[in-house]
Amino acid sequence: MKVLLYEQNAKMQKRSGIGRALKHQKRALELNGIETTFDPNDQYDFVHVNSSFAHTYRFVKKLQKKNIPVVVHGHSTYEDFRESFRLWKFIEPWFDRNLTRLYGIADYIITPTNYSKKLIENYPCTKCPVEAISNGVILEEYAYNQEKVNKYKEFFNIQDNDKVVIGIGLLFKRKGLHDFIEIAKKMPHIKFIWFGHLNKLLCTSEINKAIKNKPSNVYMPGYIDGDVIKGALQGADLCFFPSYEETEGIVVLEALASRIPLLIRDVPVYEDWLTDRVNCYKGKNNEEFITLIEEIVHNDNSKIIENGYKIAENRSIEKVGKQLIEAYKKVIEITERRK
Repeated sequence: MKVLLYEQNAKMQKRSGIGRALKHQKRALELNGIETTFDPNDQYDFVHVNSSFAHTYRFVKKLQKKNIPVVVHGHSTYEDFRESFRLWKFIEPWFDRNLTRLYGIADYIITPTNYSKKLIENYPCTKCPVEAISNGVILEEYAYNQEKVNKYKEFFNIQDNDKVVIGIGLLFKRKGLHDFIEIAKKMPHIKFIWFGHLNKLLCTSEINKAIKNKPSNVYMPGYIDGDVIKGALQGADLCFFPSYEETEGIVVLEALASRIPLLIRDVPVYEDWLTDRVNCYKGKNNEEFITLIEEIVHNDNSKIIENGYKIAENRSIEKVGKQLIEAYKKVIEITERRK
């Protein structure tokens, strides 16, 4: 079997969670003996769609007419589009229409968590089975590496007595960047680093204002890939991910795999797989986050870190690949019945 991993705007998605999910799908399938391609003009036997644009709907319709098995990946929900780009309220009807049309014709939808599964299943447009399969994490990429840690420390001039909190994500209000900055203002004795980029014209006015008024202990290097960010995940004191809405949060899996303490907002997406003070820390508001950050960076978190790593192990790429293949078999059966 050869699988087309389809994303209409792969270049645009490179720096996003969807871009990393594509990379993970490729790795997961190839580790399980399945050949993949990103080229729609190539020869393939199965299609895994990772896009929700208008053209994607037409592409899926063509595939179905040819009776080519196709699964739609539910990366997006109506809920997680909100509070992202500037003018999102004006774009939302277009986004919702594209998502409704695509999910409405899908034979099978894969989505990362039980939370997003429940959301998508309850959309009136959804008529097909929906299965939760994690985006997964490449464990070996986040194994401790002193050289990477050294590169991170050198890049940011981190001293031995510095306490460092990192955040990762596009510059969306939904990601909680404004809260990250407000908390940093009240904790000047700690360095806060946010990895991520978004064109200023696309950022909401609230986010642009927050960035403009950020304190000196907040560092925003933009999009950084490779050794520096992996070194930060392994060498910082805490990964703080205050997002309000996710379908999974690949950053969360990367932090767990890196064996760094993880602090997240207590939102429904994590309810059935992450437990406060067992494998992570959870807070509900800035006041709680400030108290927790102070506690975490000055105490031993080794037990919680190891429990968190077990969660990452359960979502390893190898295991995700096996789950994807089983889901593909179900889609092929659906296609066969349609002949």
